[in-house]
Amino acid sequence: MKLLYNANIHTFDSNHPSASAILIAGRRIIAVGDRDKLESLAHGKVEKQDMKGKTILPGLTDAHIHLQYYSLGLAKVDCETKTKDECLRRVAERARNSKPGEWVLGHGWNQNEWSLPSSIRASEVEAGRGQDEGWPTASELDAIAPNNPVYLTAKSLHAAWVNTSALNLANIATDTPNPKDGAIQRDAKGQATGIFLETAMALVGDTIPEPTIHDIEQAIQKAQPILWKMGITGIHDFDRRDSFMALQSLRASNKLKLRVNKNIPVESVEQANALGLRTGFGDEWLWIGSVKAFMDGALGPHTAAMFQPYENEAENKGILNMDGEELFEHCRKAADVGLSMTVHAIGDRANHEVLNAYEQLRKYETEHGLPHLRHRIEHVQIIHPDDAPRLAKLNVIASMQPIHATSDMFAAERFWGERSKFSYAWRTQLNYGAPIAFGSDAPVESPNPFLGLYAAVTRRRADGSPSADGWYPEQKLTLAEALSAYTLGAAYAANAENRLGKLAENYLADLIVLDEDPFKIAPHDLLTLNATATMINGEWVLQ
Repeated sequence: MKLLYNANIHTFDSNHPSASAILIAGRRIIAVGDRDKLESLAHGKVEKQDMKGKTILPGLTDAHIHLQYYSLGLAKVDCETKTKDECLRRVAERARNSKPGEWVLGHGWNQNEWSLPSSIRASEVEAGRGQDEGWPTASELDAIAPNNPVYLTAKSLHAAWVNTSALNLANIATDTPNPKDGAIQRDAKGQATGIFLETAMALVGDTIPEPTIHDIEQAIQKAQPILWKMGITGIHDFDRRDSFMALQSLRASNKLKLRVNKNIPVESVEQANALGLRTGFGDEWLWIGSVKAFMDGALGPHTAAMFQPYENEAENKGILNMDGEELFEHCRKAADVGLSMTVHAIGDRANHEVLNAYEQLRKYETEHGLPHLRHRIEHVQIIHPDDAPRLAKLNVIASMQPIHATSDMFAAERFWGERSKFSYAWRTQLNYGAPIAFGSDAPVESPNPFLGLYAAVTRRRADGSPSADGWYPEQKLTLAEALSAYTLGAAYAANAENRLGKLAENYLADLIVLDEDPFKIAPHDLLTLNATATMINGEWVLQ
């Protein structure tokens, strides 16, 4: 047994919200209360640990992460820079240190951000300044990496920037057609510029040597301690087959030290239906979540599906991958075997179509005597006000990423204009009564939940922009509400609320220790907060 005492414990258990001690046996919590009471319950060998007044919280869960891509990305060039010149400098440095012909891989560039001086404010964007300087080109990479193919994914993961060497390896020519739901950017002569959007990314990406399952396992093992330090004890993973295989291998060898709710891609729904696979299958470490579908693209590459065109792009309403009817067909196949659905939807048109499909799905579940499963929408970044109440009405989980708001706010103002007031609307969804779970979408953003908490309670960037009140401050949350979305909300979304999300009797002993109480510090100090110790399954994985 372990007895942690002299602690400041926030349990997130409404029946017993605070305590000073916690008693743990094996992987589960025996009781939470004060030291004297818990010592009377303890028996046998008890390891007592004075926490010296430090704060203990339930372990935090990232409800939307691409674990394989995040883990492998730790070895890639960090392209998330304020200027294009700095991005090119980093790529050039990697190319100089690579063998000729070796792929140079990077992630994180955002052309919308490069053209935005740090002093710019939302009011200046509205006035028309700081306009997008345009997409980067293959020739810019050719100049710094003439002997290496280069493939750099955008921060959104919905675009890629490549050089001529990569274009040649992928056999991209003027007559190469655009794939369904994707586009190759071309110049006036029809030549590829080096930018690939949405599904077109695979035309080049598929020529890159695939990492082995062992490579992915090793990368995840290196990533786990980084996540523990951020206070993360669980994740909802949105990568595909190889990630699932690596996770299963790690679980079999007892090297998986994160709780993983594993979502499966929509193209596998037929096989899942044939097998009779259902949501929740697995164990306390690794279990099946939902079937993941994509409704549209993203704000960064202007591919999120909108009702009205992007500002200053009269012909562009984004890319809608399917309508609600087609999505419902996938939903029906999943529901028949007990699989819940989760759908990527960023634009207001995309969210509308998903909600239409979910409305049909709820009727289908009722008519066929099927359980009303916990379906989700991933991102819900901008939603038409007429659709905003529908998530709560349909009991659909809003799986959102607060850090997206502060990253995207200037781009949203430029490309969505007045519609931005309906974007990243956590308070709206909470007030309507929709279940909310928070994550990061890493590697799109940092998986650090404390950065997400800061964004949720301030609606500001680290430098204080856009204002002291924050961007559309009416959407701000309290710290308790935001933390709940990383704990109780994430557990509910994963069908794990009976074992995760709070510190209570018979719950799994997943907790984090902080030197400071997040409820007693200035919001800005959340940016530098991290876990000084992390316990998962009753064992210290970080001390």
